[in-house]
Amino acid sequence: MRAQFSKLAVLWILVALTLVLLAATDAQSGTASAPKPPLSGVNLTDFAIGTSTAKINQEIARAQSLHAHVIRVEFPWSAFEPNQQGQVDPSALTYSDYLVNRASAAGIKVLVLTLSTPCWASSAPPSLLAVCTPNTGSRANTWPPSEPRAFGSFVAFIAARYGSKLAAIEIWNEPDQANEDYLAGPNKAQHYAAILRAAYPAIKRADPAMTVLGGSLVGSNGTFLRALYAAGIKGYYDGLAVHFYNLTLASLRYTHEVQFANGDSKPLWLTEFGWSSCWPRQRIQEEQACVTPQVQAANMSNIYRSLARIPWVAAQIVYELQGSTREDFGVFAESGARKPSFAALRNVFISAFAKPSPVTVSLNRHGGRLVADGSGPVGDYMRLEAFRGRHAVYRTLFTLNSFNRYSVALPSQLGTRNLAVRVFQYWMGPATAAAAHI
Repeated sequence: MRAQFSKLAVLWILVALTLVLLAATDAQSGTASAPKPPLSGVNLTDFAIGTSTAKINQEIARAQSLHAHVIRVEFPWSAFEPNQQGQVDPSALTYSDYLVNRASAAGIKVLVLTLSTPCWASSAPPSLLAVCTPNTGSRANTWPPSEPRAFGSFVAFIAARYGSKLAAIEIWNEPDQANEDYLAGPNKAQHYAAILRAAYPAIKRADPAMTVLGGSLVGSNGTFLRALYAAGIKGYYDGLAVHFYNLTLASLRYTHEVQFANGDSKPLWLTEFGWSSCWPRQRIQEEQACVTPQVQAANMSNIYRSLARIPWVAAQIVYELQGSTREDFGVFAESGARKPSFAALRNVFISAFAKPSPVTVSLNRHGGRLVADGSGPVGDYMRLEAFRGRHAVYRTLFTLNSFNRYSVALPSQLGTRNLAVRVFQYWMGPATAAAAHI
């Protein structure tokens, strides 16, 4: 995507960039304590009640081989209390006890994602409730609870049972997702705020030290987050969870700005991000552009390295540990084979402070115009500036393609001689720019 921005838009982005660079500079300058990288982890998506102990052991061993600090798993409320409040399904407890204790023994904490309203608690319309059956997923489970305090009691139970073995409890999943797979019905911001406002104090009464995550947001334009602030979520979470698969760094930056504008200093937890290595078998998978296994590996490394010194990002949890041909985001293939991303992820989990891949640029004449070609690290907008002597004559913002490459044709009016260009990624800043002249 190529676009020319107005001076006002460019100024706005430069102000945002300055805030990020100042935070990164402070962390690197020695003015504070030595930087500590965000918690590193992986999503385990193929677990459910009834998963065998052998499968649990295998996946935790794989996470341990990655040096993961955290695994993120779902504890569906509808599966733990399928029939009535306070009546916990014994098989659910057998499963969760084994999972949490096995992870703890391996030195890994569990991030519990709570979601899914039981039939008895759902505010779904009567037509959906009529076909809602305990222990069988249905659309009624995606509606918010009619009484949020019932959900608060459930998450308080989880907090009290597992305590310090958990990294955090994440309250619901993607309430702003347009497909309504997780939170259906009208007035979503108000309903989600009610869920969070019921869950937070209940958890803190059960375990004051437990970290509570709100959000699980997929939208990066700030609209839903502003609606949540208006609905009174401030003060009811310890971190804000986000799921950003596109322009991950730019989305984090803008979300942080919306927080700042609303007086919110809670850290961001990037609890889902990733790329599917489905190229060339497919072009799009789960609404995301397919990449090669090599690009998947490079992207994971570069995001971790870009965020390693950012103090307002508390965790980076990649999606996912093992993939499938239907959803090929994993660092393990469906067959169990390690992809290139396994080694890349393991390296950054051990040492996150290496630099991201550099920006490159070359200038070539083509059809009476100059074309800038090159590559860069994933995650943010790129900026190209053209100069004649010391005078800037052209600026543009653009994004990389799925292979982290770009080709930008300069306006023909600039000619093909006596020009210099520099290209940089906004997150990394002008000091990391690549330059070329002709």
